[in-house]
Amino acid sequence: MEQESDDDREIARAVLRYLQEHPDAKDTLEGIAQWWLLRQCSERRLAEVKRGVSLLLAQGLIVEIRREGLSPYYHLNKAKAQEMSETHDNKTQIEI
Repeated sequence: MEQESDDDREIARAVLRYLQEHPDAKDTLEGIAQWWLLRQCSERRLAEVKRGVSLLLAQGLIVEIRREGLSPYYHLNKAKAQEMSETHDNKTQIEI
């Protein structure tokens, strides 16, 4: 048997978590990779994106547009972008 890596153990934990949440689940290796693990990764990534967007909103760097019955969408606060470009030589160096 090959040496186990940290990635291998993380995948094993993710499969087990999925099975604990869905005890009747059954799938092939391909199905586990595509549906179980990518779904968990996507859900975790969504939570991370939500926290990042919240930071940008709190700083006024982006604007949230709410629409009745639809998910909000976000865009650059152009007034703040202009201010940043005037005060920073490098736009990628933003204090958050």
